[in-house]
Amino acid sequence: MADLRRPKQAFQLSKDLHSQTLGEYYFLFEEARIAAGADQKLISKFDENGIPINKTYIDVQDKEYVYFPISIGQMGLSVFHTYLKTRSDEDKARFLKFADWFMENGEKDENLGIRWMTDVSLPAYKNPGPWQSAFSQARGISILLRAYQLTKKQAYADHAKEALKSFLLPVEKGGVTSYTDQGPFYEEYTANVPTLVLNGMIFALCGIYDFVRVFPADKEAKKIFDDGITTLEEILPEFDMGYWSRYNLCKAEWYPDIDPATIGYQRLHATQLELLYKITRKEIFNTYIKRFRKQDTLVNTIRMYKVKYHALKKIGRL
Repeated sequence: MADLRRPKQAFQLSKDLHSQTLGEYYFLFEEARIAAGADQKLISKFDENGIPINKTYIDVQDKEYVYFPISIGQMGLSVFHTYLKTRSDEDKARFLKFADWFMENGEKDENLGIRWMTDVSLPAYKNPGPWQSAFSQARGISILLRAYQLTKKQAYADHAKEALKSFLLPVEKGGVTSYTDQGPFYEEYTANVPTLVLNGMIFALCGIYDFVRVFPADKEAKKIFDDGITTLEEILPEFDMGYWSRYNLCKAEWYPDIDPATIGYQRLHATQLELLYKITRKEIFNTYIKRFRKQDTLVNTIRMYKVKYHALKKIGRL
């Protein structure tokens, strides 16, 4: 069972959420923790440029290791945090290797823009891979825009702009958006049915918001962000189980009826909503911060894990 002694705040939040110059990422990732797998458990090794390589999920049979853009982005942001502390040329160069990875490893398409694909199957969602992800897109955008401001090289910004295109297209056309009754939902995991992972949607909004901050006159980016916030306002109550939060809202017949968040994701949901409340001042986010944190008790944790066990068993992750 998860460690109940861990602080209920998943990550500390940056204090600078609005300035046009991007400094710390919204969640203060610490390089040593990320590299050790404390916050990104699937990071298993690093290549010659310091780029992490993930061990694949327990239900993946086709390969054991994969470059995982989400993890690469998180590690890169933690290296950027190190650079902000040291301001050393060495740490700057280490960070720019992450930016260059995103420059060199995107799949380019005239309509879809640039996408960072994860070349592995997703058995839990019946996706044979490779798959695109709004979360991956956001990580790339956040890295590239910091590299742009650090070096003044326009190519980084142009690449980030191209990464926005996939948010404007549905999953079935190669984009990263599921169009729900509540509005566009930016998908962490793409499949032939909406998967609707809450934490991935919010992380996707972070990358889009970085673009809005750097280029406030960009109406397209602003609309993508605003539409996503509106969707969350409408759909957030569906993630509330009464005593806990759901990890996602996947309605596929082969997926569990209820897949609750783990204790780590319960706490992450609350922290992410705290961030969104500080950015937008939308009261619904404040309501669910309080609700999800109040739900975080030993009794509710035990109740949740009973449901989670059956969910994991159904999707073959036990």
